[in-house]
Amino acid sequence: MKFKLLFILFSILLLFFLASFILIPFYVFGSSFSISFWRMNWPLLLVWALIFTFFNAFYLTNRHLFLLLEKEDWPALVSYLEGRVINKGKYSPRLVRLLANSYLVLSDSSAVISLENKLSAVKPALIDANPLVFGTARILGKDISGAVRFFDARKDTAKKSLKDWVQWYYGFTLLLDRQFEKAAGIFSLLARLSRDGIITALSSYFLIENMTFVMPENESEYRKISSEGKKRVIKALPTAESYRKEASRLSTEIHIAAISSYIEEACLWLYSSSDHT
Repeated sequence: MKFKLLFILFSILLLFFLASFILIPFYVFGSSFSISFWRMNWPLLLVWALIFTFFNAFYLTNRHLFLLLEKEDWPALVSYLEGRVINKGKYSPRLVRLLANSYLVLSDSSAVISLENKLSAVKPALIDANPLVFGTARILGKDISGAVRFFDARKDTAKKSLKDWVQWYYGFTLLLDRQFEKAAGIFSLLARLSRDGIITALSSYFLIENMTFVMPENESEYRKISSEGKKRVIKALPTAESYRKEASRLSTEIHIAAISSYIEEACLWLYSSSDHT
């Protein structure tokens, strides 16, 4: 749905509730009661007015940004965001994340690294707040050793909602860097303990499809852990449809888009017709 239409509909909704708040006491209880009611509840009217004003101001201030997002005009969006973030120094979390993601949509991983270098001088906390975006840029830019170092430095400090994904990406970059034993250790841990079905599935899949071949001496152990992880995923996501629905919920995230083929391969492995064990 268009941002402009959403803005209009939400504004109408706010005005409707505001009008109801003002008029219903008058029509139901009469003018004397309504005046007393409004005097007692004027802070609510003020809060409502402030919400309406803030919402309209936010949209009008960012209407050009919303227009570019609607058109999916990524080069123009990057140019606009660079003007606000880099040239004007408005390093807000929202704009920085959007700019980094826009670079990646254009496959310009070097621009993401350049942005990271600027942030390290002015707002390093924004790098730590978006480890999956900046780490993925290194992988897409084929700086695998740099990606290993990046995720290694953040695997224990990432916020809770991102921690398992940072851990998984650390394992993935270790695999790409041919540090197989360390990668297997990360995948084994996540296959056993992660509460995220997609992460558990990917970890279990990589154990059975990769680690058993590059480290055949541990094949029995990896098969066991992979099987246990597979059972946990199927218990939480019993069908391929439920698995893909869970994956699609995350599909707008750039770190998910970058590994979408692996997510689908894991799905085919999980729900193969042979068995679920």
